[in-house]
Amino acid sequence: MNTFSSIITEAEAEAIKQLEQILNQENSQLKLVAANGEEMTIPDSVFRVLRQLVQAMALGKNVSIVTYNPELTTQQAADLLNVSRPYLIKLLEQGELPYIMVGTHRRVKFEDLIKYKQQRDTKRRQLLDELIAESQELGFYQ
Repeated sequence: MNTFSSIITEAEAEAIKQLEQILNQENSQLKLVAANGEEMTIPDSVFRVLRQLVQAMALGKNVSIVTYNPELTTQQAADLLNVSRPYLIKLLEQGELPYIMVGTHRRVKFEDLIKYKQQRDTKRRQLLDELIAESQELGFYQ
């Protein structure tokens, strides 16, 4: 994982703000110009990542770029969910999260993990909203 600190000069901060404005323009199509003058249009997928990166930096946030293989080890999957590996294994064995076997090792597909995480987070938000509503009805929050 690469973390890029927000320790930037004032000139860089201004350039980042200008770049953010350019990236947020409708129908922006950025081109990369090499030292030899060769031009290449930046692909949409790279453009979207670049826009998110610049927006975060413009807000003074630190940025981390993490790359993952399509299939994760159980430890990598547990780390992404911020749970212990034994807990993740329990989820796999209960069928909460699909996995595949590679030899004798379990692997979790990145897309399945992200889908599970989004569903889990949605359920947590709903439960929290319900708890807050019940607490308000009981007069704990005024």
